[in-house]
Amino acid sequence: MLSNTLTDIPGLSVGQAHDAAIRSGTTVILPPLGSIAAVDVRGGGPGTLETDALGLDGTVDEVHAIVLSGGSAFGLAASSGVRDALARQGKGFAIQEARVPIVTQAILFDLLNGGNKEDLSNAYRSLGEQACAEASTGPVALGSVGAGYGATTATLRGGLGSASTQVSNGIRVAALVAANPVGTITMGTTPHFWAHAFELNREFGGLGAPADWVAPQEPPPLKGGPGQNTTLAVIATNARLDKRQAKRLAIISQTGLARAIHPVHTPLDGDVVFSLATGEKPLSDPVYGLAILGSAAADTLARATARAIYEAAPTPDGWQGPPSYRQQFT
Repeated sequence: MLSNTLTDIPGLSVGQAHDAAIRSGTTVILPPLGSIAAVDVRGGGPGTLETDALGLDGTVDEVHAIVLSGGSAFGLAASSGVRDALARQGKGFAIQEARVPIVTQAILFDLLNGGNKEDLSNAYRSLGEQACAEASTGPVALGSVGAGYGATTATLRGGLGSASTQVSNGIRVAALVAANPVGTITMGTTPHFWAHAFELNREFGGLGAPADWVAPQEPPPLKGGPGQNTTLAVIATNARLDKRQAKRLAIISQTGLARAIHPVHTPLDGDVVFSLATGEKPLSDPVYGLAILGSAAADTLARATARAIYEAAPTPDGWQGPPSYRQQFT
């Protein structure tokens, strides 16, 4: 039975961990062996690790984990915990008898929500190990979990969202996103989502479009200042793609963020989209089939982004940040 989350792609595991004391968390995606990965960076202030290894000119095709984390640069330590955990399992790129896990990562900024921000590097290393240990193929928890735990938007609490789509001929595509943008996810002061046109089965409330919407005469409000934002996403499919096709899928999928966040890809954000292809099903056509897959991926990412905010838990007392969607609108 499908769960409308990233693990609808067979073989993918997702693990999540957060720490209420530091008000942040980490999400780990573990693909099956042989999966192809790529990345597309659009934001003006990204924080990443090992993304060069996913480039078209890179020697290594495989990837063993993708890590999304809060904590800004401190959060990059989460990948060390994941790498150590995978190494203990004997997983990694083989160089004679050595095994080197290929772990790529992107981080978001959530350091201004209060909490204990001391010794963060060790905290994120532990979160990475914990998330890796708890990874499963079951439905992905949404809202205030993992990398989305401490996230915010311009007007509401952020979070972690996911969604999936059946494309054709057994091919599926799914998205997972940690939404922490400088912009807004809802339209003005209404509870309606920018992504409403792509919603399926009332997955984020079923409100549709506002009845009397008038386009604003001024730009929407922005959150915080430089370096305080970023939306991170993973698009996964069971289609068989080469590295160049996987890169194109990541590029097309960025459109989904533009359908759900206003504005997006600003110099204040570090937006990053990873793509993963497990290779189970061949495309019907390498060009047209990829275009169809990319279209579905963009729609799916828009839905996942709205779900991240819709599923967020109420902002706890003492936190520095806006209310959750349900606190604000229900």
